[in-house]
Amino acid sequence: MDGLHSTSEGHLPRRVGAGVAGTRPPRQRSAPAGKALLLNATMEPLSVVPSRRALVLVLTDKADLVHTNGHRYRSESLDLSAPSVLRLRRYVKVPYRHQAALSRRGVFIRDDGSCQYCGKAAENVDHVMPRSRGGAHEWENVVASCRRCNSRKKDHTPEEAGMRLLRPPYVPRAAFCLVVAVGGLQPDWEAYLGDFLDRTA
Repeated sequence: MDGLHSTSEGHLPRRVGAGVAGTRPPRQRSAPAGKALLLNATMEPLSVVPSRRALVLVLTDKADLVHTNGHRYRSESLDLSAPSVLRLRRYVKVPYRHQAALSRRGVFIRDDGSCQYCGKAAENVDHVMPRSRGGAHEWENVVASCRRCNSRKKDHTPEEAGMRLLRPPYVPRAAFCLVVAVGGLQPDWEAYLGDFLDRTA
């Protein structure tokens, strides 16, 4: 891989493999460039890997290219499309996780960075049922909030404070961890993460 350099060109055809259709994942900022979504042989999302690692998997016939990101890696002997999504040729068994671990960053991404009481930019997280009153620190009880709403609500329930949630908090599925880890979602990943980012069944 030494001597390779990246250049930006137009996208190759957007679809080489089949994805998960009919879903709309939460809105997030785009993930950093230079990353690729790695899918299992069954099309389930496994991890996010650096583009160069993705290229190695393709060159060693361990994975197939599904989408490119519009960049190319060039050297004296190679001219390769940089992967955005790739799929392993052999199935890899992974430990089953039904839901993502709760984190402040995850709450902000799930809630689109918006206060779930007024819709303005969020700066804090709030426990819908206050912890001082037995509220649990879990996905279904934590929402993003702005300072004003957080201060107004204090140790009350939304009903007691005369406030309403714009939408109920929910538990993201395990693949949501991938979005949290890289801080966003590449457009080409949406079709393959949609069902896995949706609410738990």
